[in-house]
Amino acid sequence: MAIDPDKRYAVGDLVRYATDLFTAAGMPTDRAAIVAELLVEADAMGHDTHGLALGPQYLDHLESGLMAATGDFEVVTDRGATMVWDGGYLSGVWLTWKAIQTACERARQYGTVTVSIRRSHHIACLATFLSQATDQNLMITLASSDPSVAAVAPFGSYEAMFTPDPLAVGIPTTGDPILIDISASATTMGLSARMDGENRKLPGPWLIDNQGRASDDPGVLETDPPGALLALGGLDRGHKGFALALMIEALTSGLPGYGRADSPTNWGAGVFLQIIDPEAFGGIAAFTRQTGWLAEACRAAAVPDGQSPVRMPGDGALARRRQALAEGVLLYPTIMNSLAPWNEKLDVEPPSPCG
Repeated sequence: MAIDPDKRYAVGDLVRYATDLFTAAGMPTDRAAIVAELLVEADAMGHDTHGLALGPQYLDHLESGLMAATGDFEVVTDRGATMVWDGGYLSGVWLTWKAIQTACERARQYGTVTVSIRRSHHIACLATFLSQATDQNLMITLASSDPSVAAVAPFGSYEAMFTPDPLAVGIPTTGDPILIDISASATTMGLSARMDGENRKLPGPWLIDNQGRASDDPGVLETDPPGALLALGGLDRGHKGFALALMIEALTSGLPGYGRADSPTNWGAGVFLQIIDPEAFGGIAAFTRQTGWLAEACRAAAVPDGQSPVRMPGDGALARRRQALAEGVLLYPTIMNSLAPWNEKLDVEPPSPCG
């Protein structure tokens, strides 16, 4: 579905709009503002399946109580440099933001801090959290899984066993940070659902049908028995994505002590977060000298005639974000329509396009 390049929304207007929606749905205003800002940030960076597109589901879960609107998390263990929180299905976006704030403060003392969260609600786009750490010259690793959902098949099978299991890493450099946001699957559940709803095929054979064949048709996820998302690497090299998923599942379910073995049914997340202060190791100047050198060397690496220069992870997202701040956010065409019923229900005025 084509995006109208002339229909942009001011970042501030979208944040105010989403804040009003979540506040009207019962979330405290300060938390609603954080969730709104990070969802809009995802759209600004170009991750439009994990931004405001999630708004209707979040609002529905606030209304039904599947996402807790108020209350606080439980600190299960706290050893200073390691913590386990039970999120009680509070907003995963807010919980993750709060955990990063806490871990960044403590990293100055301990050098490295790890937070594990169980029973969080969905945490949206991992890439949007990374600048919280990199802006402070801290390195961040963030991963999540949803133990209530199975969508990706282990290598050699077509039966779904785990979620796409995203992994994000933010690395400070002498220039723009390196912002890595990948998953253990060949595609995402959000993109597959969007393409299925629009009766479109995926850009590549990123799924597996119940006969073990690679497919670009999201309809294979609805057959009996259903197919699944392929692990990163596809039919040939999917053992690599499978291995990555096993690591992420251990970090996000094993460490907090709650996951698939408990058969949860609520849409949510297990979260792994680690903050590293390079100053506690070789020093931030030495760290960024190395990371900055490699980033610039990669950007300057030889490419075939007529090809664009190498882009470091995050370069495109940061460029899109800068453009969005200056000119407005390009929203995927279905997003505002999907939120329209909530405008009337919650008596919230939607923003108008800018320009």
